[in-house]
Amino acid sequence: MSLPPSSPSSQQWDVVVAGGGPAGCTAAISAARQGRRVLLIERTCSLGGMGTSALVPAWCPFSDQQRIIFGGLASEVFQLSKEGTPHVPADQMDWVAIDAEHLKRVYDTLVTEAGVTVLFDTFIVGTEVEERTVKSLTIANKQGLSKIEARIFIDTSGDADVVAFAGGKFEKGEPVTGNLQPVTICFVLANVNEEAYRRMPDTRKSIDGKPSLMDQMMAKYPLIPDTHFCNNIVGPGCVGFNAGHIYEIDNTDPAAVSRAIMAGRQLAATYRDALKEFQPEAFGNCHLVQTGSLVGARETRRITGDYTLTVEDYISRRTFEDEICRNAYFIDIHLTREEAATNKDWEVAINRFTRYGPGESHGIPYRCLIPSSFDNVLVAGRSISTDRIVQGSVRVMPVCLAMGEAAGTAAALALAENGTVRDVDTGRLRDILRENGGYLPEYEPATSAA
Repeated sequence: MSLPPSSPSSQQWDVVVAGGGPAGCTAAISAARQGRRVLLIERTCSLGGMGTSALVPAWCPFSDQQRIIFGGLASEVFQLSKEGTPHVPADQMDWVAIDAEHLKRVYDTLVTEAGVTVLFDTFIVGTEVEERTVKSLTIANKQGLSKIEARIFIDTSGDADVVAFAGGKFEKGEPVTGNLQPVTICFVLANVNEEAYRRMPDTRKSIDGKPSLMDQMMAKYPLIPDTHFCNNIVGPGCVGFNAGHIYEIDNTDPAAVSRAIMAGRQLAATYRDALKEFQPEAFGNCHLVQTGSLVGARETRRITGDYTLTVEDYISRRTFEDEICRNAYFIDIHLTREEAATNKDWEVAINRFTRYGPGESHGIPYRCLIPSSFDNVLVAGRSISTDRIVQGSVRVMPVCLAMGEAAGTAAALALAENGTVRDVDTGRLRDILRENGGYLPEYEPATSAA
């Protein structure tokens, strides 16, 4: 079948970035800032992914409890995002609320100023591969099917779609059972009494021998599945919720995604009703204004890369000669339905692995971004090469921002050297990332992996 070109494909692209979430945005920006012709393809009509379309209400920590460790473009995005939440203290680095509409404009501005061409409402549906080289992507949008060619592709789809479509190696879910972490549909309640909201007790703790708020809500509203209940003030009188779970959902299965979206909307309305009843002072007049238009998926595919980051690397706080960022987020693997049923204390359940102390972190090597199957593809975001346990840590937005910048910078270096993504001088890559504000301590051979 002959595929007609879409208008963007009539240009010669140096780099095509597949997916406009946090990793995709910084990958595109960093490559474009180094003079490369960059096309960013996004299947929705806004950039930002989990922080915008999915309505995740807060950034995971940007610090190691001492300093911001996601510098460079990640810090640039973070600081601009904070301008949309003036109620957050200026020096707060961790669990900072997100105004999703403001953050959309932040990403729009950054990619536009960098000279990136963005193609919204476009799906990647196939690839053309010659030996170890991806030659083109087949895309689908209102112009039908067309081919997009580039010298280097960066897969920031979150689900390793480019790698999977091209026949590359990957793993998915828990190695024995195939279980995936549950998903969440986030939502926003407006017309909340902020003063009363701030006085609310811990929703999971019993007070004066009475059941906790979550226990009361779950007893009266059986649709509420568990005690996962994160929330933040995201704007005047508006509270964003990352609450509850929907189980047995695979984000690469459209039928499952469709079920999750509809179930999530019902669940959001249930939380609204429960809060109106049990916390009337804060939520008595609240209004459900929005639910996420993207599933809050925590894991799907993980590529098989040139190096697989392991839980042993995490525990030993390893440093790598080719590391492109550091990470200090705890191992956050949400429970299956069966596990949740036998672990009522959610905080205990998710803290199965010892958390880092102040100033502690581990490195993420560049090799985790290189699919073992290809020579002109990089991956950034939650689907890099890790074991399943460590994926529960590196999957969050600040880490994705840092990985994306590294991938885009590496792509520009590979093009400048007329080589493959494996030919990149990682010393030079690290120098550029440092020059642009990245946090990369000196390599320490004594504590490094082979």
